[in-house]
Amino acid sequence: MITIVLLILNVGFSIYAMERPDVKYKYIFHPYSIFHFKQHYRFLSHAFLHADYMHLAFNMFALWSFGITVEKAIMPQLAGSYEEPNRLLGSLYYILLYTGGIYASSIVEYFRNRNNQYYTSLGASGAINAVVFSFILCYPKEKLGMMFLPFDIPAWVLGLLFLGVSYFLSNRKRNGHATDNIGHEAHFWGAVYGLVFTGILKPDLFLNFFQKITH
Repeated sequence: MITIVLLILNVGFSIYAMERPDVKYKYIFHPYSIFHFKQHYRFLSHAFLHADYMHLAFNMFALWSFGITVEKAIMPQLAGSYEEPNRLLGSLYYILLYTGGIYASSIVEYFRNRNNQYYTSLGASGAINAVVFSFILCYPKEKLGMMFLPFDIPAWVLGLLFLGVSYFLSNRKRNGHATDNIGHEAHFWGAVYGLVFTGILKPDLFLNFFQKITH
């Protein structure tokens, strides 16, 4: 099961690097090193690092909550059909969804900060958001809960709120008004990638999405 492997890799590598700052620095996302020293592995490796245990736990909970369904139900059906899912091709699609989310969530910040020696980032949020928004596109009316809300809300509403807040906060950060150290830009582009990638596999999903949320 790919999701389980990703969980193990994230947890194992993150905990190992938390105790070894030299390892964390070597594999963290550092656009300056990628551009000037050709350390392209950082594009991928930073997504298996996390700042602390809370960051790690939150991301892994999200991956577990959505990854199993996307891996086992959504991608095999998109690769084949509801009656005859293609699990092998579905697994490939899932890997492309996850890894593509890593690159999609990093590329804007790479070009923006490739000459900035001080910019770094880490975490699997971009990839996980790609998985979450793949789920939202396919199950827009599924009720989802949030930690700070006492009730569940439809997945499409949660997704719309998340995209709006991420876009707003990323703009504030670019304009020098950052109030946190969260990679809102990565969150936004990872989510967009998940929608686009899943929709390309089956364009009818976009029409189905709008039909479901309007009825």
